[in-house]
Amino acid sequence: MPARIEIARLDITLARVDVIVNAANEGLQLGAGVAGAIRRRGGQSIQIECDRIGHCAVGGAVATGAGNLPARWVIHAVGPVWRGGDKGEDVDLASAVLAALRLADELGAKSIALPAISTGIFGFPAARAAEISIRAARSFAATSRSVERIVFCLFDDESLEVFRKELQKK
Repeated sequence: MPARIEIARLDITLARVDVIVNAANEGLQLGAGVAGAIRRRGGQSIQIECDRIGHCAVGGAVATGAGNLPARWVIHAVGPVWRGGDKGEDVDLASAVLAALRLADELGAKSIALPAISTGIFGFPAARAAEISIRAARSFAATSRSVERIVFCLFDDESLEVFRKELQKK
């Protein structure tokens, strides 16, 4: 049975899932945005694990423990910085989403929550990110071994609406 894809307006750090995804930077520094919220709620142990890992390429993902968060793991997925749309950003975003989902599957997770990767300080247009992220999730959902539930956790009305519209498309 394919994994279910859901959209929720929710603080991702409070999501009751096995894995939460951090919209990470290549240096895995938990600074602002989703990453900062994860550091504040999850504690310094997550940053310490990230420092041990050191680096993750754009389009990739790595896993750490979840510290004090309700999840078991945090997957740090590195999406692209928006540079106008002609520098491979679409491919890199799809790659980051798929890398996070596949890593969750490898960990044996049953549920995963993702933010709108790259749409914050990285500047990726929300509607385009929604299309790419939902398409990647649908592609993965059909072949998932352990993941049964994929939740896109969005923090503002605009993102919520564009992701909801994209999910309603067939």
